[in-house]
Amino acid sequence: FSYSILTSIPIGKKELFTIDTKTGEIRLKGTLDFEDVRLHELQIEARDKGTPSLSGHCSVELEVLDV
Repeated sequence: FSYSILTSIPIGKKELFTIDTKTGEIRLKGTLDFEDVRLHELQIEARDKGTPSLSGHCSVELEVLDV
């Protein structure tokens, strides 16, 4: 499988996250601010290497807590 981030909400915050294309592990690249955005939603795609290639999609929601 190959994993990728298709879109993010809010728009323009996609660069805060990275995904390992082989394992699908999502990591944070920047800092999150509870005061700025409290909820991030990422649209993830998993694609196999078959012929024809098939894909599946999911939504990952990340809630930022004020600590």
